[in-house]
Order: sequence, then C-alpha cells, then structure tokens
Amino acid sequence: MATYSYLRVSTTDQDTDKNKLEVLKFANSKKLGNVEFVEEQISGKANFKKRELGTLLNKMQKGDVLIVPELSRIARSITQIFEVIEIVKEKEIILYSLKENFCSNDKSITSTVATTIFALVAQIERDLISLRTKEALIAKKAQGIKLGRPKGKGKSKLDEHKEDILKLVALKVPKTIIAKQYNTSVVNLYGFLNYCK
Repeated sequence: MATYSYLRVSTTDQDTDKNKLEVLKFANSKKLGNVEFVEEQISGKANFKKRELGTLLNKMQKGDVLIVPELSRIARSITQIFEVIEIVKEKEIILYSLKENFCSNDKSITSTVATTIFALVAQIERDLISLRTKEALIAKKAQGIKLGRPKGKGKSKLDEHKEDILKLVALKVPKTIIAKQYNTSVVNLYGFLNYCK
C-alpha cells in the first residue's frame, strides 16, 4: 500500500505548507505510513486527465491511499470530481478529503450513490463557485475583457458549460443545484436545456 497526497495551487501566491501539515497529521492518525506529495501549479479548469493528478491516478493500485485537502482542489467542475471518485472506486483506491471529512471507502457510498452525490454537491458547491469565479474574474480583467452577460440573440453564459451541464442532468442532479452551480435561475436553465434539444 502506498499513500499519496495531491496538492494543486492556481497561483504562485498560494502556499501548500499548511496543507502538508494537515495531511501528515491525518496520515499519522490513520497510521498510513509515509506520504508522497504530488504538487503542481495549474488551473483547476484543466482536465484532471491532462494534469499530474491523471498521471498519479493511472499509476495508483488497489489499496493505495490518496489524500486531498479538499475536493475542490481536484477540479473546478463537479462533473470532473465525480469522474475522479468513480475512477477511485473502480480501482479500489481509498480517497480521503480532509475538509469534507470524506472517505471513498465508506460502505454507505456504495449503497446510496445518489444521496452521497447530492451531499457532496451541497458541501463543495460554495467553494467551487467562489474559487472558480475569482479565477475567472482575475483572468478576464487581466485580458481587458468587459464583464457581464453576453449580448445578442441566442447567446447564453451557459454555452461554455454545455457539456458539464448535460452530464449533470444525465446524473439526475436536481435542476436547482445545477442552476446554483452555474449562477443562473432555474427558469433560465430550463430555457437553455430546451435550446440544446
């Protein structure tokens, strides 16, 4: 059994020292042995399969342990977080997320997948929205892009998230949660989904 910790930061200003201490303290309390840290500085928007996280998941084996400070460090998309959790379950890797007190090896996760997904969405939704919004605003301001709703008939701010939204709908995530995730109203979401048909 090997124990790894994945630490991702978006900017050079962010420090992982605090996260490392929390991970080591947790690993010691669970007697998980030595922890190998995998760190990278990259936006959470990048697909996890193209990041160090994807490489790490590929090499991990049954019984290995992966510790993350919080689920929002895995990705900025709930869909991608779900994908990582599915990979972890399939490979029988044990994933711990410290902030949410989440363990993928929990028996209840297998028996009540839907309930767990909705619980996870509720727990990490606010963090994801806040972090993603801050990163997007900083990037757009740096590029001199005017912020606000796109103008013109047929344009929607949801267009760029179409693939993720349709995946969440397929997973039967409630429309109210999806609407909150993408900072829109349920009415607008239904209109967008009708437009996608």
